[in-house]
Amino acid sequence: MQDQHIASAFDRDLEAIQAILMKMGGMVETAITEAATSLEERDVETAEKIRKKDKEIDALEEKVNEESARVIALRAPTASDLRTVLTVIKISANLERCGDYAKNMAKRTSVLADLPQVPGAPASIRRMSREVQLMLKDALDAYNQRDAELAEQVILRDEDVDQMYTAMFRELLTHMMEDPRNITACMHMHFIAKNIERMGDHVTSIAEQVVYLVTGSMPDDARPKHDKTPYLSEG
Repeated sequence: MQDQHIASAFDRDLEAIQAILMKMGGMVETAITEAATSLEERDVETAEKIRKKDKEIDALEEKVNEESARVIALRAPTASDLRTVLTVIKISANLERCGDYAKNMAKRTSVLADLPQVPGAPASIRRMSREVQLMLKDALDAYNQRDAELAEQVILRDEDVDQMYTAMFRELLTHMMEDPRNITACMHMHFIAKNIERMGDHVTSIAEQVVYLVTGSMPDDARPKHDKTPYLSEG
């Protein structure tokens, strides 16, 4: 009876932590979408809101860590339950990094608003952001549903993001070579595109954690990486 009571308390605590995690995930999804939209529309006001909201995302990650540590200390979870708690901690860390990258995108909006528009670049950023946002949604759904197959699909889709990044990198180089006046704006756009590509990597890490949670082992390290472009300065 005592064991059942402890298990019930653990389940309640875990549900509370997972609720924080899902709130965090929803905020990150919104930040990604709004960062791309504010860039395309040169909406400096929305960009500033995204930057301020990042502090709330950071605070939620701290809350996840604090509550997870408390659960581990008080409930002494079994091996499988401990794996769940550790997975939540790792997922929240990846979400926090995605939030940081969305904030970085927003930071560039006010700068780019005063520079000439790079033809096609905002639309490319929107497509990349949309794909990463959808990957994140599916990764979180996979966690909620304990769906390793859906998580595996998310992992494979990171290749699409890498290919979009590489294509955009080449487009930006072309614009810079055609007109040196485009260089500053293209450098900022490259920084943003690289941030989105890195978001894709963090979302992939979330999906990998889901596979580990469900199967007990990490997925094979066979994920192709097509980002072979050199770095431009991220100033």
